[in-house]
Amino acid sequence: MTHQPPIRIGVLGTHSTGKTTLLKRIQMELRGHGLTVARTGRLAKRAAAIGLPKMQHHTAASTEWIITQGIADEIAAAAQGAQVILADRAPYDALAYYHAALEYRSEPPPRLERERLWLLASTQAPKYHLLLATVLDTDIPVDQNHDYDPRYRSLVDHHVHALLADDAIPHQRVASDAPSQAHAIERALQLCLQEAAV
Repeated sequence: MTHQPPIRIGVLGTHSTGKTTLLKRIQMELRGHGLTVARTGRLAKRAAAIGLPKMQHHTAASTEWIITQGIADEIAAAAQGAQVILADRAPYDALAYYHAALEYRSEPPPRLERERLWLLASTQAPKYHLLLATVLDTDIPVDQNHDYDPRYRSLVDHHVHALLADDAIPHQRVASDAPSQAHAIERALQLCLQEAAV
């Protein structure tokens, strides 16, 4: 007996731009239409819990862990029968955080490590039916419980969109306004309903 591969939707973008909230709303809509949905995430927190650096301190090792753990989580969700997998932090997201950390620290980019991590992330891009890239709006205040460095946050936003553009990765930009959010949710919903009907 063969099973149809799951529909994969990934979200990426700098911190506190609504990635997790967006995926929760998509998840709720999809479940309302009877689809089995798995949502992966919390990769940066899990990495930090085992002692790996995060944010502007990211290294090649922490980036590789986040990318490969995300891949493993998606494989597990597929094995458990999810019709739709919502990936909070698609692989290019981790790559952007790493590139931003190097620029933030004014460190010369280690060519071999960057190429290896780019190759790892790029092999995963074709697996996604839809990538949603959130856009930073600096006018929206950040939760005061988060002590984010605004320069690093902006660098991540820049690198997310630059990587997607440089590699011509199909994606949808998602701004913070309600119509943009609603359009992203509707696109995800229509895609999943169409694919599930095939």
